[in-house]
Amino acid sequence: MRTSKTVSITLPYGMIARATELAKIENRTMSELIREALRQYDRQQQWTKIRAYGAESAARLDLKEEDIMPLVKQVRTQLLKPRRRKPAKRPKR
Repeated sequence: MRTSKTVSITLPYGMIARATELAKIENRTMSELIREALRQYDRQQQWTKIRAYGAESAARLDLKEEDIMPLVKQVRTQLLKPRRRKPAKRPKR
């Protein structure tokens, strides 16, 4: 069973020439180059959404950029504190 599908795209001549040049320089097929470009675009879009979420959250909480690192350090300190274990109870004899 085939795991990929062939698609046809239309690109301006200048973009095709540059893509062909990049594929040759990187010793890739055009398909590999386009797949990597789509992965990069997808990753960029995800980070754009994450940054927007962070900005909205900061605005809602009235946080400024300089407030963030002290809060991160505080949380990390609390998470990394060794937790005290209760001593194991010894069975009665």
